[in-house]
Amino acid sequence: MRHLGGLCQLSLCVIIFFEMNIRSVTLGTSLSDPLDHSDFGRIEAFQEAARARFEAAGLPVQTVRLATQPFPEILRDARAAAPFAQALEATCQAHGVDYCSIGTVDATRPDADLSYVDAIPDVIRQTEMAFASVLVAAPGSGINLAAIDRAAQAIADIARTTPEGFGNLRLAVLANCDAGTPFFPAAFHRGPQAAFSIATDAADLAVTAFEGVATLAEARVALREAVEQAAVTMTRVAATLENTFGIRFGGIDFSPAPFPETARSIGRAIEALGVDAFGSSGTLFAVAFITQVLREARFPHCGFSGVMLPVLEDTTLAQRSRDRLFTLDSLLLYSAVCGTGLDTIPLPGDTSADELAAILLDVATLAVVADKPLTARLMPIPGKAAGDVTAFDFPYFANAQILDVRGRGGRRIFSQNTFVDFPFKLPYTFGN
Repeated sequence: MRHLGGLCQLSLCVIIFFEMNIRSVTLGTSLSDPLDHSDFGRIEAFQEAARARFEAAGLPVQTVRLATQPFPEILRDARAAAPFAQALEATCQAHGVDYCSIGTVDATRPDADLSYVDAIPDVIRQTEMAFASVLVAAPGSGINLAAIDRAAQAIADIARTTPEGFGNLRLAVLANCDAGTPFFPAAFHRGPQAAFSIATDAADLAVTAFEGVATLAEARVALREAVEQAAVTMTRVAATLENTFGIRFGGIDFSPAPFPETARSIGRAIEALGVDAFGSSGTLFAVAFITQVLREARFPHCGFSGVMLPVLEDTTLAQRSRDRLFTLDSLLLYSAVCGTGLDTIPLPGDTSADELAAILLDVATLAVVADKPLTARLMPIPGKAAGDVTAFDFPYFANAQILDVRGRGGRRIFSQNTFVDFPFKLPYTFGN
């Protein structure tokens, strides 16, 4: 789009912006084991109404998802995790729900039962649409080193025992994340009252906004206006669902999630903003700029509401990985200003559990110190080495280059310590 200037340009952008999709309407609810199937009649009616009403408003819903409270709070012991996940998956599919999450293992206390972390690989292997997570750190509490270590072992196990390590798409390690986030695998529920929230599929908003303007000031206004206009429609429809079903609306996570097409690439948006190529100098600024616009926009916020950089889900990021323009450390640096973390990161198949644990520890540390929610979804690819290109046949992936790791971890940290209090937050104050 050529620069048209002023309100004329903004009004044209709004028309284009409403072509965006909703990635997910995520329903959070508390369940029991065995499942009470009477709960699912209302869930089925809700998902049918959500799809129909958002579609009628010009916002197609890709998926409806369900997330439970942390599954250790549901089950009698960890051995019940896989059977429960299988039952939940089958019940959800029978009632029109596309994906389910059994919630998280809340390991933010030193006394957390980590046998539930060990049960996650079986959950992943014995299901196809069930997700899980491990919450390893929280402000005011600390970082559970033992939970990170066990989560790293679970990731390595899943990489070895699922085709192409693909099962790790359904596991994330969380730090400083609250309930009510609509994006999977981070989603989990808290409280007796059901609630729903919306995850957007909105990288195209940023692409179109930035390709149609000449200055950063215009880019800020164009993206904020587009987000707020779309949010008005989403909020209006959500209010009708809340009134009809008595299910609380928890907000919108407007993280501009990409799809593997150039027009729906957050990497492309960053380059349209003026960065020569994603990963080159200036990328950190662009990521911070977009995140700030999202934080300024007026809508009911929930979840991350920041820039999401999933390497395997974004065409531009995948290409720039093959151009060797960024590293794992680059992505961690961007996480300091974007608020989502390391997502769908392809790693060498022989990455050790020790190295995975060290990566997860750095993510958790950044989340606690910067007081921001971060997640890590690491995907070691069996048989692949750094520099190789993935070969996934999956419509939601863009094949990327395997990122290098240093081949070393922090075994002494994990072998000698299990939990560390971590009250520090930015900004630090040094000296007297």
